[in-house]
Amino acid sequence: MRGRTLLLFALLVLAPLTAHAPAAEQGTLEIATKSGVRVFSVELAVSDAEREKGLMFRKEVPEGYGMLFDFKKDQQVTMWMKNTYVSLDMIFIRNDGRIARIAENTEPESERIIPSGAPVRAVLEVVAGTARKLGIAAGDKVASSALK
Repeated sequence: MRGRTLLLFALLVLAPLTAHAPAAEQGTLEIATKSGVRVFSVELAVSDAEREKGLMFRKEVPEGYGMLFDFKKDQQVTMWMKNTYVSLDMIFIRNDGRIARIAENTEPESERIIPSGAPVRAVLEVVAGTARKLGIAAGDKVASSALK
């Protein structure tokens, strides 16, 4: 009986706490725009499990913060917003560090596929409106030690 009680406690109390825990690795990322360098604190989604979960279930994403999905090599990538409660800008980054394209103001909780449009190495997800607000555009250069 005690074992079941502990299991129930873990499922009801501890599971929700870990569901919103940030990715294990953290880093910084810079984007050189026409109007200056923009710096972000990022969670690194490098494992399949981290990339699959992404920013799902988050109630907010602060400005200047994001998640960097590293696919390790250029490839066609598709994303979606399933179980993601906050609208995002998705910044698709080629292996050379240049931004290939930006999907702005994605629809929360949508299962619509959002394609990279070209082979990309990584995707940076930030709160919606960030790209426009900071003047981030296709062709801008991204630098991060996480993408070495």
